[in-house]
Amino acid sequence: MAKALFIIDVQNDFTEGGALGVEGGAAVARGISTLLAEHPHTYDVVFASRDWHSAENDNGGHFATGEAPDFITTWPVHCVAGTNGAEYHDALTAEAVTFHVRKGQGEPAYSIYEGTTEEGSTVHQLLDEHGVAEVDVAGLATDYCVRASALDAIEHGRRVRILTDLVAGVDPASSQAALAELGHAGAELIVSASVDAE
Repeated sequence: MAKALFIIDVQNDFTEGGALGVEGGAAVARGISTLLAEHPHTYDVVFASRDWHSAENDNGGHFATGEAPDFITTWPVHCVAGTNGAEYHDALTAEAVTFHVRKGQGEPAYSIYEGTTEEGSTVHQLLDEHGVAEVDVAGLATDYCVRASALDAIEHGRRVRILTDLVAGVDPASSQAALAELGHAGAELIVSASVDAE
């Protein structure tokens, strides 16, 4: 059975200096590129998600407008479609990505499963088409979109591993809680150097 890598939201707005930059975001981008360079045959398919929010509205209440964001369900404006903030971080080797997934187009979306490719394919469809049984997850942010994407992959019957050295979160406490939750849900927590170990 095939193996996939999920690269979650490694975008300029989620890395240092961005609208919602997390500490360690740029290092995650570099680390994922190193992983792909050093393990070119580990993954049969590579998925990369991006928040791709509408500039015309508050994206279903996702953007805080007229009030301060609570950083739980409402957020500052970020990753607006077509802006530099929505682009992949420069340190991420986007050429290695098989499928580019856009999510949150006019509505809140945390999981990669809520997005589609430009051609309209869903992640679930593509995983089935490629016979993917195992998914490794890396990216941003641990306590939100990484968590949601990994939980969805588990729910859809995939064996999931979280590459703990290739994720970074909004808050250290909630990130640790997310990793604990994922481990309890059945995900394996590993470091990227162990991706080829069985």
